[in-house]
Amino acid sequence: MPDGTAPPVRSGVATTPPKRQSVVGSTRRRREGDRSPLKVSGDLSLPRALDTGRWGVTSAQTILDSLVRGAEETGFGAHALHVRAGDAVAEHHWSPDVRREVHSIAKGVCVLATGIAADDGLVDVDAPVSTSLPGWTFGAGTDAVTLRHLLTMTSGVDMPWSETELTDWPDLAAEFLRRPSRGRVFQYANASTYTAMRVLETRVGDVGEFVSRRLFDPLGIDDVVWQRCSNGFVAGGAGIALRTEELARFGRLVRDRGVSAGQRIVGARWCDAMHGDWVERDGAGPGYERYAMAGWGGPGRLWRLHGAYGQMLLFGGGTCGGTGGDVVVTVTADDHVGADAFAALVARELEGPLRTTRA
Repeated sequence: MPDGTAPPVRSGVATTPPKRQSVVGSTRRRREGDRSPLKVSGDLSLPRALDTGRWGVTSAQTILDSLVRGAEETGFGAHALHVRAGDAVAEHHWSPDVRREVHSIAKGVCVLATGIAADDGLVDVDAPVSTSLPGWTFGAGTDAVTLRHLLTMTSGVDMPWSETELTDWPDLAAEFLRRPSRGRVFQYANASTYTAMRVLETRVGDVGEFVSRRLFDPLGIDDVVWQRCSNGFVAGGAGIALRTEELARFGRLVRDRGVSAGQRIVGARWCDAMHGDWVERDGAGPGYERYAMAGWGGPGRLWRLHGAYGQMLLFGGGTCGGTGGDVVVTVTADDHVGADAFAALVARELEGPLRTTRA
């Protein structure tokens, strides 16, 4: 995975150009028992002043302070927290903000990449993928599977996740599609997103290059490297690394329904599709009862993009209701077990009485 030099360590917000600061001392990983934030002094720049918007600095900072306390009290192994409320931002880091694998949040990137191509008229998410893959062999019913089915995990193809799935078969997508479909049955699988990106590749060329040019570059996110299979195709369902602050930029784009700095990057309907037209899952645990295009409904009235080991973008409001529709909480972590409980803590914080303190 690509890794970067640690950028400025930030806790809180700045409303005027800040002084330059630098990291001093050691920065042990959370799993080694050090719960303290990084110490700063002297000479490390914080590159931007932060606007307040209608929530105000106090609200963003209040949310952050509460979540930091919660993480430390529960022992949740976070690397960093980033809160955006309106235009105000507050951040807290326990580790240097280097690029780390975002795991299944990459599925959201793939959804927006598909949406950009659809906006360009290059793909139809409701057309059978078999029309884009002439000469392929399809299992019973799989020839009717669409990109929408692949991105909502409703292809009905049974292929559970495997750590070695990118190398278990000569061609993972071919293996996936030659299996039978059980109809519109939910089956969460990285192979589903991988196959969707193989279809997209037939229309846009290399998906990694397409995503960089059309999605990451406008967000000011440079040199993102994808994990690839032995055939050279992007992993799709995982396999990219971002800094916390870069991940937060992606979260803001989703919250703002495809617009960044006044520029339309992707149609609003594709951001909405991440948390609408839910696939209901009977018998699933809290926070896993509903799935859309890459997004999970919950906990509470939130919705989220959720990657392994606690990488999360949690959105207040939207079609899940709630009063904090313009709040995004970005979490990077190394705590798979504790992630659901921390997501529930975020939900309680954003739905609680403190959210009446808008500026």
